[in-house]
Amino acid sequence: MTIKNVAGALAQIPTLAKLAKAMKPKPSATSDSFSARVEVLAKRYPECSAVVFEGRELNWKALNALSNQYAHALHGMGLRQGDCAALFMENRIEFLGTLLALNKLGVIAALINTNLKSKALTHCMEITDTQWCLFGEERLSTIDEVRLEADLNKVKTWIYVPDQNVTESPNWATNLAQESEYENASNPKQTLLNTIADNALYIFTSGTTGMPKAAVISNRRFLQSSTVGSVAGLRCDVSDRIYLCLPLYHGTALFLGAGAAFNTGASLLLRRKFSGSQFLTEVREHGATSFLYIGEICRYLLSTPDLEDDSNSPLTTVMGNGLRPDIWLAFKERFGIQRVAEFYGSSEGNMGFVNLLNKDCTIGTSTLPHTLVKYDVDADEVIKNTEGFCIEADVGEAGLLLGKITQDNAFEGYTSQEATEQKIMRDVYENGDAWFNTGDLLKKIDVGFALGLPHYQFVDRVGDTFRWMSENVSTNEVGEAINTYSQIAFSNVYGVEVPNTNGRAGMAALLLEEGVSELDLAGFSALVCEQLPSYARPRFLRILPEMDTTGTFKMLKGDLREQRFDPAKVSDTLYVMKPGSDHYEPLSHDFADKILAGEGGY
Repeated sequence: MTIKNVAGALAQIPTLAKLAKAMKPKPSATSDSFSARVEVLAKRYPECSAVVFEGRELNWKALNALSNQYAHALHGMGLRQGDCAALFMENRIEFLGTLLALNKLGVIAALINTNLKSKALTHCMEITDTQWCLFGEERLSTIDEVRLEADLNKVKTWIYVPDQNVTESPNWATNLAQESEYENASNPKQTLLNTIADNALYIFTSGTTGMPKAAVISNRRFLQSSTVGSVAGLRCDVSDRIYLCLPLYHGTALFLGAGAAFNTGASLLLRRKFSGSQFLTEVREHGATSFLYIGEICRYLLSTPDLEDDSNSPLTTVMGNGLRPDIWLAFKERFGIQRVAEFYGSSEGNMGFVNLLNKDCTIGTSTLPHTLVKYDVDADEVIKNTEGFCIEADVGEAGLLLGKITQDNAFEGYTSQEATEQKIMRDVYENGDAWFNTGDLLKKIDVGFALGLPHYQFVDRVGDTFRWMSENVSTNEVGEAINTYSQIAFSNVYGVEVPNTNGRAGMAALLLEEGVSELDLAGFSALVCEQLPSYARPRFLRILPEMDTTGTFKMLKGDLREQRFDPAKVSDTLYVMKPGSDHYEPLSHDFADKILAGEGGY
């Protein structure tokens, strides 16, 4: 233990005290919301920059005025408190404007992944009882393909939000820009009627039971998460600028990026998507002091050609998840990062971890009640003692993370009560207790002097979900899509490790229908690309001569995960969908060796 180690931890005490004060529970009747925070900023910092996007810049007064005009127009269309409206749009200023407008009216915004289409898209709107759908011009064709589906008969109005003005609003939709152009820019009275207990958002998460589930996010949950981002993570104020290139339909970007700005007045440098070639140029040009990352972005930036001045930028602080220990220190050193606020959590979960003390190679700590229990990975089940209770994992041992459900640490769950109950483990340590099952394996690690706060590292996902390209992928959902192909008798979907990547890539072991000697790669590729978003498409295929007939399906999946796509371990036919490709082709030994050496380009 060094003096520097102790001094660094002690220096964080004021921040911890500030965070504890900000996170103190408030009565459910308290009037507050993230849109109310923006109204305060419009008064306090009217001329300060709120958002910069593709050559446009709005100050807080202008962003609030835009959202007010949207709110008045939407109220005129009939949107009322408690209604649900789907928001299907890429990152841009209008996304922020419409989101704030819906929150001002007390309307629940269902934030839909812009990669979704067809069945998955209609499913998300159906399970949230969506009555209104605000969609961007850039998603017009996708909406047009599904709007007449019977599952969407509850949608009263399709609301078009212009983007590049390349395509005009269709006659079956209402143009929000036109409807709001002459509306009053004053704050709507409805904002003051919203409480922290009111539901604000539905954020979709891919679980282990198939199609996406809608996690319920209250104003309280949003404000708590954004407080962690602004106070303990980014530590930003009105003088800062946050580089935000992650999708706003995800909690990471919305809570910790936009939410941190809503709390403090920091400016957002907003991008539709991440661009490695533009990253440092834009950071320097716009004076970005922090940015929100996922591990894949950090790994990609580190793989680009090293330049002498990479560390010469205003960027000092980063916050995100998935920065793996093998590149942590190299990333900090190359880009001159002083603070890494790695976090762990999920949109629906009731607890999380944050690297508050700026320790290296850790997801940090938490003051919320939690535990790690012993887990048998091969059997895919919790280990219990003779009395039927769980056993706490040893220090340094990977255990299943559970968050205790209490009155002050509630699990808000999903729109489906059945899905909510499936995530709750009961009678864990004693009869009557209840815990949120994260589905993740973590382990406790030693980080030196840490004010007595335990610190952890993420180990892996368990069960039927894996993580790829910063998205949770349900093996059941992928399998259901694959099994609709006429040549497939059965599929076994799982995640496999790919060197020099974060998460696990999808792989499917396929049993062909009797009489089918060879898979039609063109037809199968077309179905996969049509039915599944890019992150959920299996990167590797394995054609099995026969499927396990013993009933020990989980054991078979374990063997398949271990063998992966290694020709030295697999004699079956293997196919690959290469990076940037939309079709499968035979996996050659040479390319397999490249992938296994971490040089496959994934």
